[in-house]
Amino acid sequence: MSPRLAIDRVSRTFPGAGKREPTQALAQTTLRVDDNDFVAILGPSGCGKSTLLRIVAGLDHATTGHVLLDGEPVRAPGADRGMVFQSYTLFPWLTVRENIAFGLREQGVPKSDRDLLVADYIAQVALNGFEDHYPKQLSGGMQQRTALARALANDPKILLLDEPFGALDHQTRSLMQELLLEVWERHRKTVLFVTHDVDEAIFMANRVAVFSARPGHIKAEIAIELDRPRHYTVKTTARFADYKARLTEEIRIEAVRTAMEIER
Repeated sequence: MSPRLAIDRVSRTFPGAGKREPTQALAQTTLRVDDNDFVAILGPSGCGKSTLLRIVAGLDHATTGHVLLDGEPVRAPGADRGMVFQSYTLFPWLTVRENIAFGLREQGVPKSDRDLLVADYIAQVALNGFEDHYPKQLSGGMQQRTALARALANDPKILLLDEPFGALDHQTRSLMQELLLEVWERHRKTVLFVTHDVDEAIFMANRVAVFSARPGHIKAEIAIELDRPRHYTVKTTARFADYKARLTEEIRIEAVRTAMEIER
C-alpha cells in the first residue's frame, strides 16, 4: 500500500551570498507517512525540520529528491495541505468566522454550506462566542485554535504543523495539545508535526522521527506505543519516562556533536 506522503531523498542547500559558501540546511532525507498517521519530527533548533516541512507544503523546493502526496509530486502550495505555523498567521482584518471561512470561500463553497462548516469547526475548537472577534482581540491560544480550524475546514489530505504551540505559555500549550489530539481522534487526518519538545513529541505522535544536527537528516524513527485516546496523565507513567530518556539521549548526542564541531 502506498503511503499518503512520501519524502524521497530530499535535501536543501541554500546558495551563499557574495563570497559566502552555500549552506546545506537539509541532508538527504527519506520518510514515509501513512494515511491517518501522526508523525512528529523532533530535533534541535536549526536542524532543518522546518525546511523539510516547508518543502512538503510547497513553500520551498528541494535541491535533490522529491515529495509525493498520494503519488502526485508536490511542486507548489495547495489546499490538499493544511499548514499551521508557530507565528499567528491569521488575517488581521477578518474575524474568527471569516478567517475560518476564507479557504472555503476561495474554493467556491456555497455560503449556506460554508456557514454550517464554519460553525461546526468553531464548536470543535471551543471558540463559541468569539465568532466575530478579530485576531487582536484574542489570546495566543485562541488565535492558534482559529488557525487550526481554518486549516481543517478545507479538508486537507495532510495537516502540517510547524511548532504551532511554541509561542504559548506552558498551561495553554498543554491544553492545545489535548485539543489537537481530540480533533485528530475525530477526523484522523494525516499529521506531520514539527517540534523541538521531547514531551510534546511523545504525547502527540504515533511515531517520532529524530533529526540530526545541521545538515539535518533522520537518524532514528521510534514508534510510540501508548494507548489512545491519550490523557495528560500518561506523562507520569514509566513507559512515557522510558521514551523520554531514549529521545533525550538521541538529542543530547547531536548537541554534543555540534559543540565539538564548533570548537574545531
